[in-house]
Amino acid sequence: MSLRKQARYLVVQMLYQIDLNPDISAGEVRRMIDEHGRNKTTRSFAWELFSGVMEYKQQLDQEIMRVAENWSLKRMAVTDRNILRLGAFELIHTDTPSAVVIDEAVELAREFGSAQSSQFVNGILDKLINRPDQPQPAEPPEPPPVDPSPMDPPPRPKSPWVT
Repeated sequence: MSLRKQARYLVVQMLYQIDLNPDISAGEVRRMIDEHGRNKTTRSFAWELFSGVMEYKQQLDQEIMRVAENWSLKRMAVTDRNILRLGAFELIHTDTPSAVVIDEAVELAREFGSAQSSQFVNGILDKLINRPDQPQPAEPPEPPPVDPSPMDPPPRPKSPWVT
């Protein structure tokens, strides 16, 4: 399991804990992440996601409710609700590609949810990306091609772990 995937698993579990036991402190959640995170990178990413979801929880819930036709947050399964919060946070507040966010959320729903959870999560997050009331960004113009010098090394892809 990749480090980011493990971090997302931890975050869903911590969000679930908070949803059912709102008296759990941030310090207790941090200790649980530190205890169960595979390494420093996993723990750091998990804490970043968890704290982001908690900071923007009200906004995330509003966005989810805007696209969740005939559903209230209280009617959603606890696991589905928290997977949606995590996915919505990543879609709105991070630069993680939307396809990656949805794929990861669907996998979480398969792991933690019911038989229909993955389809439900996929449908809601897809609507968050393709909201008709949100203007679509214009495609940036293509830069003119530049002939690389034969001595220049080929460009390296940017690592998602570099900050």
